[in-house]
Amino acid sequence: MEEPIPVTRDVDWGTAKLMPDVDRQRAWLLTVNGAPQSYVDLDDPTHLEFEYAQRIAHVLDAAAEPHRALDVLHLGGGALTLPRYVAATRPGSRQRVVEADRGLLAMVAEHLPLRPGSGVEMIAGDARSELEAAADASADVIVADVFGGSRVPAHLTSLAYARAAARVLRPHGRYAANLADGAPFTFLRSQVATFRAVFAHVCLIAEPSMLRGRRFGNAVLVASHTELPVAALARRAAGDAFPARVEHGEALERFAAGAQPVDDADAVGSPEPPGGAFSVG
Repeated sequence: MEEPIPVTRDVDWGTAKLMPDVDRQRAWLLTVNGAPQSYVDLDDPTHLEFEYAQRIAHVLDAAAEPHRALDVLHLGGGALTLPRYVAATRPGSRQRVVEADRGLLAMVAEHLPLRPGSGVEMIAGDARSELEAAADASADVIVADVFGGSRVPAHLTSLAYARAAARVLRPHGRYAANLADGAPFTFLRSQVATFRAVFAHVCLIAEPSMLRGRRFGNAVLVASHTELPVAALARRAAGDAFPARVEHGEALERFAAGAQPVDDADAVGSPEPPGGAFSVG
């Protein structure tokens, strides 16, 4: 059997690379401009290498009883790690994936094809535009994992954007976003304030060292119209290889104290990561 070889291609937003994992036969790491974007194991879609993906998977797992099909809207596609996970764990789910980089979509479709009957529809377009065009109460879960380079775009951080997500979600639906920040957490605190102004229930899932400001890293923001399964999420996150905690209630209020919701006119993207924080090779 031939050894897999790396693939490099110019895409709309830079240079994308697919690098094989020497430890897993059909697993690949996708990077764009040197920043890791996705990890996919074609033989085992439930294997999630990145910690933030594991945490979003916990939200997906707790969104309904096991194996029940879901309608999921993914903002940001990458190599389709989480759509593949949902297709494997919840067969029959209907999923729409919005990815702005057409070249990246074509690369992934060619080299990391979805399994037949996956129920995944891929759309080339802007995440906010597609969200705003989506029907009311049409999604059980919205997963937002959109990075322009290594930053969350500003137009996906405002009150108007949060309200659009709230409109598209069903009454018991969940919103989960991969965000990145470091101390003093100006961006992350503003996102908590923004989503708390729209949703009745919000929590953060992140490693304690990150929340204590010891390093720049990822945090998953979860929001819902109805009460979140905080205890279940906390149990799952605590059992990860890199344990995380769930910040909610009064602790989250203290974390976001003084932060204000952001309008479109004031919105800014997430901060540029420190040199080397997310780069590979």
